Amino acid sequence: MDISGASALVTGGASGLGFATARRLADAGAHVVIVDLPSSPGAERVAEIGGSFAAADVTDPGQVAAAVAAASAAGPLRVVVNCAGIAPAEKTVGKNGAHGLASFSKTITVNLIGSFNRIRLA
Repeated sequence: MDISGASALVTGGASGLGFATARRLADAGAHVVIVDLPSSPGAERVAEIGGSFAAADVTDPGQVAAAVAAASAAGPLRVVVNCAGIAPAEKTVGKNGAHGLASFSKTITVNLIGSFNRIRLA
């Protein structure tokens, strides 16, 4: 697939699998928009590979829409990769009681609803 000149949006793109994916897409000629938390090293990462950084919380629909708009402005948006995610280290039931519902809800919001929203908007 030729993606040169296309735009690619990678959430969680400032580290780990997300950054490896962003680098690979940039090497293939895509304009990569890294989407990650404002506290992430996203700005430094795009300095390494080119592209742009959209500081965003993937659970915020407005911030995600702005990142999608930024990616679309850079070229035809042809690639969206969802690497943003969290995983709290809690047992369902442990010696300290039941798993916290708030942390489970946040995990679902980031990993599932956030991923769906990015795909929907892109």
